[in-house]
Amino acid sequence: MTTLTPGRETRVLVRAPGPAELRPARTHRRRRALELTLAAAVPVLLVLLWQLAATQAWIDDRVYPAPSTILSDGWDRATAGDLWPDVWATTRRVLAGYAAGTAAGYLLGLLMGSLPLVKAALEPLLDALYVVPKLALLPVFLNMFGLGEGPQVALVAVTVFFFVWISTMSAVIAVPSGHRDAGRVFGASPWQMFRHVLLPASLPAVLVGARIAAGVAVLVIVASEQIAATDGLGHLIFDSRALFQNDVMFVGIVCVAVLGVVFSELIRLAGRLLTPWAPRDRGRGQS
Repeated sequence: MTTLTPGRETRVLVRAPGPAELRPARTHRRRRALELTLAAAVPVLLVLLWQLAATQAWIDDRVYPAPSTILSDGWDRATAGDLWPDVWATTRRVLAGYAAGTAAGYLLGLLMGSLPLVKAALEPLLDALYVVPKLALLPVFLNMFGLGEGPQVALVAVTVFFFVWISTMSAVIAVPSGHRDAGRVFGASPWQMFRHVLLPASLPAVLVGARIAAGVAVLVIVASEQIAATDGLGHLIFDSRALFQNDVMFVGIVCVAVLGVVFSELIRLAGRLLTPWAPRDRGRGQS
């Protein structure tokens, strides 16, 4: 559209609404279907390429067994009952350590985020401990708890603690001062301030840290089980590699991957249920 005015010409651009504006629900469904297709297609194509490479002898199938061989061996071990004790041992240690580390990290993060003097007193020490590789603490926990479940659970708890502590403290500090002032104006008690101001404002960021900690917890327990355990998926992977049973080793690796994905997705689902007001992850669509 062109509008003529004395001495100059003014152009007005008119944009017609696109499909996203005219049919938002349909556009969202199509995009979600495309995202799910891509999410499934990429790993499937990689597995098919791996299978082809193994069957065509492009790679040594003694070192890198075909996915069909791994699947068959995993099914045999599962039906025979040989796989589940290791899966349960790893899951049990992850859950126990994750629960302890999350509770301690959240409580201390909340305390340090709310009380500047506590933060000033403890933050330097915790920062110094945070940078210590957590596997380096395994000998300390072995001396403290001896052989058994204790060292693995303690290692997971310490690892998770730092992720949750940092995310909680930062989230509480980042709560806008206007929110706090509004609570004080309405005469909120310390519990009401926590329940109605600090908790809703900080919980989305806290859950992001908890979800990151879930994945790291699985990584740490597998590494710990390779060093100081007689069962678990980490022990299965390390022991089968030592015996050159690479098909069993990959069965353990696949189980670890599945466990990590399931655990992380459970934390994500819990976050969506606990914080319905928080925005969804990018790339996951909006409902």
